[in-house]
Amino acid sequence: MADEDLGKERTLEVAGTASNEIEADLLRQRLAAAGIQAVSQRSIGGPQWGVSGGQYVYVEAADLDRAREILSAPEDISDEDLTELSEGGPPRG
Repeated sequence: MADEDLGKERTLEVAGTASNEIEADLLRQRLAAAGIQAVSQRSIGGPQWGVSGGQYVYVEAADLDRAREILSAPEDISDEDLTELSEGGPPRG
């Protein structure tokens, strides 16, 4: 994060949902591979739910459209295709 970004308020938007914490972690990893930072939070419940329970995956508003494209892409997409998609180019093949 650049110094000029430190004073700015960040707006987070829901890029996707996951059935549990483990699935949310996988979604965050897919986004991270494309250079998008993401966080997740339980959609319901409290600590008693543990790793179960639905989760929202949030990204910065500026990355929302690209994040949703990445999360909606087939999971068997290659790292090269994922990188190209994250850079705004059309998928190969």
